[in-house]
Amino acid sequence: MHKEHHLTPEELRAVQLIELELLLEADRICRKHSIKYSITEGAMLSAVRHQGFIPWEDEADMGFLRPEYERFRDSLDNELNHDCYYFQDHRNTPGYRHGYGKLRRRGTEYVLLGQEHMPYDQGVYINIYPYDSVPARLLPRLLFTLKCFFYREALWSYNGRFENNLLKRLLYKLLSCYPEKKLHRKYNNFAAGRGWQKTGWVRILTCPKPKNNIGYKSEWLEQTAPVRFEGHEFSGVKDFDEYLTFEYGRYMRIPPDGQRKIRPVSRIKLPEPYFRFQILYKEK
Repeated sequence: MHKEHHLTPEELRAVQLIELELLLEADRICRKHSIKYSITEGAMLSAVRHQGFIPWEDEADMGFLRPEYERFRDSLDNELNHDCYYFQDHRNTPGYRHGYGKLRRRGTEYVLLGQEHMPYDQGVYINIYPYDSVPARLLPRLLFTLKCFFYREALWSYNGRFENNLLKRLLYKLLSCYPEKKLHRKYNNFAAGRGWQKTGWVRILTCPKPKNNIGYKSEWLEQTAPVRFEGHEFSGVKDFDEYLTFEYGRYMRIPPDGQRKIRPVSRIKLPEPYFRFQILYKEK
C-alpha cells in the first residue's frame, strides 16, 4: 500500500505556480507559431470565476483542435526549453497510457495516488488535449463512441490491474494483455486515419467527458479571445458563458466545502524556490 498524502496549502500553491509556468511556456510557443488553443475545463472556469486558480484546484488544461495539436507537438523539438520542461505522450514515452499529452516540469515529482505503477517520470504537469471531430451521422457516431471507450479502457488497463474492485481488476488484466505497440498503432490510425472533418462537434478521444452528450462545439476552440489568468493573458473560449454552462451548469456558484476536492498524492517533490516564490507572488 502506498501512503496517501494530502497537499498542504503551501504545497498546493507551489503546484499551481509551477503549472502557471508550464502554461506560460506553452503559450509562448503557440504565440510564436500562431497555433490556436484555448485553456479549457477547470482552467477556463478558474479564469472566469476567480481570475486565477480555483483555491482548491490542482490541475490546468489546454485544448487544441487536432490539426493545431499536431502543429504544437511538432514545434516542441525546436522550441521547448528542454532544460526545464519535457513533453510526454504515447508516441514518445514508453509505457505512457493516455491518449493525450502532458507537459511537465523537470526537477519535480508529482505522483497521484494510484498511479505509482506508471513506468515513466511524473513531474508536475498540465494536460495538453487534442480534440477530434465527432462523426455527423448517428450510426458512425455510435461506432466511434464504442471505439473511444475501448481505447480509453485498453490504454488505462496497465494501471487498472491494481484496482481494488476484483471484477474490474480481472477485466483490466485481460485488457492489459493486448500488446502495447499494437494498441498504440491502432489508436494512432483511429485518431489520424479519419482525417479532420468539420462536423461541428469534437471530443477528446480517451476521456469520458462530456457525459450524455456527443461532444463539444468545435466553435468553442475555433473562436477564442484573451482571458486574464493569474495576472497573465492566455487564449480562452470566446463564448465562455455558453461553454461553462454546458460543462458545469451554474458555474459561478461556489461549491460547498464537501465538493472542494484536491486529489491525494503518494509522492511529491517541489523545489524550494517555488515556496519562496509563493510568498513573493502573494505580496506583489
